[in-house]
Amino acid sequence: MTTGLRPGGHPQDPRQRANEPSPRQEGVGPGAPHVENRTGSSVITARAAASFEPVGRSVATARSFVRDTLQGWGFADIVDDAVVLTSELVTNAVVHAGTAAEVLCLRSDDNVRIEVADRYPEREIPLQSSAVNMGSPDREGGRGLQLCAALANRWGVEYTSTHKQVWFRLDLPERPVGTRTAGPSLPANLLPLADGRVRVAVVQIDRKGTITAWNEDAEDLFGYAAEQVTGRPLTDLAAWPHTPGTSTGIAEALRLSRWEGTYGIRGADGRVNPVYASHLRVRDTAGEPSTVCLLVRDHERAVLQTPLRGPATDSSTVSDGQTPDPFEVFIGSPAPDDLDGLLQRTVERARDMLDGDAAFLLLATDDETELEVRASTGLPSARQRFARVPVEAGPGRYGSARMPAVHDDLTAVPGAVPLLSGTGMRSVVTVPLKVEGRLTGSLGVAAESSSRYSNEEALRLQFAADRIALAVESARLGELERLRRGSLSFLVEASDLLAGTLDRDQTLALMAQMTIPTLATWCAVYTIADQASEPYLSYVLHEDEERIDGLKALLAKIAPPEPIPTPGARVWTAPAEAAHEAALRTSMRSLGLGEPPPLSSGIGTTLATASAVGGETVVLPLVARNRVIGMLTLGKPTDEHFRQEILELAEDLSRRAALALDNARLYSERTAISQSLQRSLLPPELPRIDGVEVEVIYRAAGEGNEVGGDFYDVFPIRDGAYGFAIGDVCGTGPEAAAVTGLARHALRLLAREGFGGPAVLERLNSAILDEGARSRFLTLLYGELWPQEDGSAVLKVVCAGHPLPLRLRQDGTVAPAAEPQPLLGVMEDLELYEQTVTLDPGDVLLCVTDGVTERREGTRMLGDDGLTEVLTTCTGLTAGAVAARIMRAVERFASDAPSDDMAILAMRVPGLPKD
Repeated sequence: MTTGLRPGGHPQDPRQRANEPSPRQEGVGPGAPHVENRTGSSVITARAAASFEPVGRSVATARSFVRDTLQGWGFADIVDDAVVLTSELVTNAVVHAGTAAEVLCLRSDDNVRIEVADRYPEREIPLQSSAVNMGSPDREGGRGLQLCAALANRWGVEYTSTHKQVWFRLDLPERPVGTRTAGPSLPANLLPLADGRVRVAVVQIDRKGTITAWNEDAEDLFGYAAEQVTGRPLTDLAAWPHTPGTSTGIAEALRLSRWEGTYGIRGADGRVNPVYASHLRVRDTAGEPSTVCLLVRDHERAVLQTPLRGPATDSSTVSDGQTPDPFEVFIGSPAPDDLDGLLQRTVERARDMLDGDAAFLLLATDDETELEVRASTGLPSARQRFARVPVEAGPGRYGSARMPAVHDDLTAVPGAVPLLSGTGMRSVVTVPLKVEGRLTGSLGVAAESSSRYSNEEALRLQFAADRIALAVESARLGELERLRRGSLSFLVEASDLLAGTLDRDQTLALMAQMTIPTLATWCAVYTIADQASEPYLSYVLHEDEERIDGLKALLAKIAPPEPIPTPGARVWTAPAEAAHEAALRTSMRSLGLGEPPPLSSGIGTTLATASAVGGETVVLPLVARNRVIGMLTLGKPTDEHFRQEILELAEDLSRRAALALDNARLYSERTAISQSLQRSLLPPELPRIDGVEVEVIYRAAGEGNEVGGDFYDVFPIRDGAYGFAIGDVCGTGPEAAAVTGLARHALRLLAREGFGGPAVLERLNSAILDEGARSRFLTLLYGELWPQEDGSAVLKVVCAGHPLPLRLRQDGTVAPAAEPQPLLGVMEDLELYEQTVTLDPGDVLLCVTDGVTERREGTRMLGDDGLTEVLTTCTGLTAGAVAARIMRAVERFASDAPSDDMAILAMRVPGLPKD
């Protein structure tokens, strides 16, 4: 930007030679069409010029240039109109036309003329011979000429072959010399009422809030002598009109640089005297701050009250005399129907209204303890959006949120407005948004120069905030309701998914997949096995799969978060700090300033990981059954924050996920215990019997069951003798498996004590009956086997209520190998006997449980005949092949899964090998 200033004399336009008329001029004013030549106007006493590059920041710079110029000339009355018009015309040039803009300010005795020129006159020339349709006043571009028609006393457009120039003239109002502001002459009966002599109490308050000075008018108004109140806190006398649910009070008002308002002072007679007060914060030569309070009776407030700025003439007033809605005047019509659009429009209009460099709007949480950034302009919005600051006073807090506040220089009070730290803004005005006395938000406008704003701007901004507060709160509640409905649907779906599995690994995967990308950009799940174990990184997920490996490597290098059971999300800064340090080291190595980078990592991968985890990271504890079983970590990329509603939703999800994860853990533990116990009920392995092939196939009914009511066993009794058994306990599941374990271990023990088959079963029967209510019926085929030297085998068998064993001879004939006898667990006195069977070489003995013979398909059942038919086709097969063919036949017989336990025991005597 280049500027020039030359007081006095006539201006010389660098774009037009002397006495050369402009090619074309059009003028529109309040009256008849008017064409004005600059040389024909009043005597010009000063000029200022500046050029601005075609960048967005030039608009704000041009506004500051015009404001500073006119204020330096003493023309504060027309500054606002001049700044608005200049802003629109420069915007058209540098933003919409994309060219450099030249601004020229000319001062005369009774007016100011401002010219804005760009280099490419490609815009349409308005014709004044017909009605000019300027379009909607709320469209993004093209409002400059419409505003000129509404605000300027004279304006026009001049074209040359290389330039387009728009100029406007603002006449200076006639005013008495030395008058800052004046009101109209009023009849005596309309003047403010004062009881005789107007008394202005002057009270000085030190930094601790105690009274240090009390003048005579204060004694007269409130009845206290100075020595009675000196050293007492003003709060002992002040009756502050508290708003329910807020902490705003007289102490907060005394800490502000300027404040005006109403409260009460308790007099010596005990009555509360309403007063109107004006506070000014000052400091003495030693730097000690204090507050000077001027107090008058409330009905005499006109003595102190700062006059409100009258509303500007609105060219949009309808023809029938009705004024438009104040909300629409500020926001524009139609207003955005979504909350984000409404908030963004609000900050943009607030910035333009006060000619600021930036503006921001924060919304309060339901408990009014925090403010969340929801919209900004002129600030790095990506970094600030959804950032939260506490409301109460203190470092890094927003102490002035509950009342209007003006900060002349933020460098003198760092941290007064945390949102603006490091942005280069120096002066700021903030006002609260309130609905029915409740704080709902805060609106602020900031500038890069100091001392830009006064109480007058604060009143204007507060007026606008009061007009939009209800609309903003209504839109916020609507958004919150939609978000809550979506949250409920999300939680219902999440609960269904989590309840649909008891697998631990699948539960971990579901937890992460449900949060990405709905709640966060990346997620990590830490699990804790027991109280003495450290958190373990169990699962990592990023919405970009290419970032998962780098993210996992980064998290593996840093210490896990502390397993704190306190509910709610807490910020965890370690990942962002570690990623930043890794990116810095990698960048330095790439520049040759550090150790050579490892071959496995490159600067691109490291920087991408740093960007992925550079935003806000929060940790939510996974608490189930009063124990922290893990942590759910959610993260955002660089400069992004979490919304409070998202954190609340994540907290609800973490509670459900914690219970699902703990249920999966308990199920896995119970399953492991159950499977271990079940495996103990099965024989460890089949013995190798010389001269006899033995094969067993076992299927337990029910998911996850390895042992049921059916059982088998083959074991050595003594040298040359082997026992075998196959049985079926009434029922399935753990209860039947308990009797299975009793039977199998009892058989081994009794057989090895030398008891024969009938004696073994009779004693087993007594043991089952001793179980009482837990006893179960038991069918059992028990036998003893002796391989012979001639290649045959001798068997002695007892069939106690069990399906009869079938003998397959080499010629293909099948016949039962035993006779049926009473089952066990029913009668106390049993008379059992054993039968001797000799298996010749090539013979097969097949023993099955009733789950095989009772296999059903509708009304059909495999039965003994079906089993016999299948067995006849097994001639010449080994014991393993026989058992496998029987099982295939059973499975193919019906399409449904088996509902009963099944056991198949096949023994074959192959005979002696041939020489």
